[in-house]
Formats: sequence, structure tokens, C-alpha cells
Amino acid sequence: MFDAVEEIPPGRVSTYGAIGRLVGVGPRRVARALSQGGGAVPWYRVVRADGSMAEPVRVRQMELLAAEGVPVRNGKVVLAAVGWPG
Repeated sequence: MFDAVEEIPPGRVSTYGAIGRLVGVGPRRVARALSQGGGAVPWYRVVRADGSMAEPVRVRQMELLAAEGVPVRNGKVVLAAVGWPG
């Protein structure tokens, strides 16, 4: 799972569900794994299906994504513009 997250290019974003489909697990398992041990991978490039971010990390995640030029509108990533894979 962490390998799939590593593959997300800078400036692009994926969802928990998309990563889960790539590795054969559910989105909640992806979210749990990233929250418990994903610090070494670009965890901030993974968001919820609607483009929103988890509250405990939202501010930091928005800062990191902004530094990569990821468009955020009304607190959500514009997945149509930067979704990965796709």
C-alpha cells in the first residue's frame, strides 16, 4: 500500500478508495495504515473521495499540497484537475 502512495507524483492527489482498489483493500484500511505508519510516504497526497481532508491533519495537508500547486477550492482538492491515477 505504501508503494502505491509513493507512486503518486508531486502535484497530483489520489483517494483512499483509489489506493485501496490498486492494492486490494478497502479505503478505511488505507486511511488507518497512513495514519498509523505512513509518515515516510507522501501521505498528504491521499484524500477522501470528495476531495476533503481529515480534520486532525487538514491544515498541514493543505499547506503541503499548496506547496505542490494542488488546487483547493472551498477546503477540498479539485480532483478533476489533479486526480491520480487517471
